[in-house]
Amino acid sequence: MQTSITDLYRADPEAKDADEILRSCVHCGFCTATCPTYQLTGDELDGPRGRIYLMKQVLEGQAPTRATQLHLDRCLTCRSCETTCPSGVQYGKLLDIGRRVIDQLVTRPPGQRLARAVLRAVLPRAWLVKPLLSGARMVRPLLPMALRAKVPATRRAAPWPLRQHARRMLLLDGCVQPALAPSINAAAARVLDAVDVQLIVAPKAGCCGAIRHHLDDADGALADARRNIDAWWPWVEGKDGPAVEAIVMTASGCGAMVKDYGHLLRRDPAYAAKAARVAALAHDLSVIVARFDDQLAARLVPGPRARVAYHPPCTLQHGQQVRGEVEALLRLAGVDVRTCADSHLCCGSAGTYSLLQPALATTLRDNKLAALEAGAPDMIVSANIGCLTHLQSGTNTPVRHWIELLDTAIGCGSHRLPA
Repeated sequence: MQTSITDLYRADPEAKDADEILRSCVHCGFCTATCPTYQLTGDELDGPRGRIYLMKQVLEGQAPTRATQLHLDRCLTCRSCETTCPSGVQYGKLLDIGRRVIDQLVTRPPGQRLARAVLRAVLPRAWLVKPLLSGARMVRPLLPMALRAKVPATRRAAPWPLRQHARRMLLLDGCVQPALAPSINAAAARVLDAVDVQLIVAPKAGCCGAIRHHLDDADGALADARRNIDAWWPWVEGKDGPAVEAIVMTASGCGAMVKDYGHLLRRDPAYAAKAARVAALAHDLSVIVARFDDQLAARLVPGPRARVAYHPPCTLQHGQQVRGEVEALLRLAGVDVRTCADSHLCCGSAGTYSLLQPALATTLRDNKLAALEAGAPDMIVSANIGCLTHLQSGTNTPVRHWIELLDTAIGCGSHRLPA
């Protein structure tokens, strides 16, 4: 694609990056066929190719409108288009740049500004999320149906293992997940403890930065990234014992973000090298656990063969390009696991998307649940807290993280598969 970036942006390093990405696009349209929002609206401007043209026009000097901003807002950033693209267009990075530029030129309505400010201020802070969620659970029956669905029931965590091991890995505890489902990280710690690996949570680490990053707070997201790097660095260097082998992510959305730290901080002389090292150490939990499949197989406890439908999160299959690991691990545990038709499509969660674009998100969720439940599964599993919560809000079928099933299958956890 030919471009002619206006002089206004020529000095902006990110605009130069956008120019290179735009030039790699051959506008073939393959991406459109796998775009969830285009499939719903049928509007070319709600697909990757249309959004690329919109961003190109702005960078070439055409004034954006509120409609331009809306078409970009409707993007889930699921990156299914990147998996489909034969030219390797880095659409996700282009969208981040385009949104930043357009938000500087188009003022959002007051209600949107307030909603986004509240989400940026609250969700990344675990110390705020936990009491707010506890309060919401107390009055859950009184909440409107739409809001009630966003407040899941309490899920208790089994005990964290106390053994210490020579092999150590860091675990990103996260911000929202510990309040919504503390059982997930505890299950991960027990499964790895069973193969003599110790998971460590750095006290000063927090939100990965994805929430602020996708809500147009680039500076806040980078501050989150730097704080996490500083919190993890003593263990990366091995200052108090053996250096950690990996940084484990139990939420694939966090994993996609942390694996991008090297790119996001590449122009920061104080953090570029450290960020690249942290990004290289970051792995989804499924990739880590798969390294120990033989040891785990020896610990399996026979149980009922449950039918499970697996929803691979977009941040795992498209963002991190990790496919097949979860299914293999569950089959190892004796689970009859299957993916559904159109498993490459987003469920509609997409971070805060389900809160900011509820109509589209609900339709995507209902479509996904219809596909997942077509085989009458006993349970639905996924690998990202946002997907788990969003899907559970539309079904009575239990929705769990896959590690909780493996935790039980090797005799560590108290969670039971359906009979």
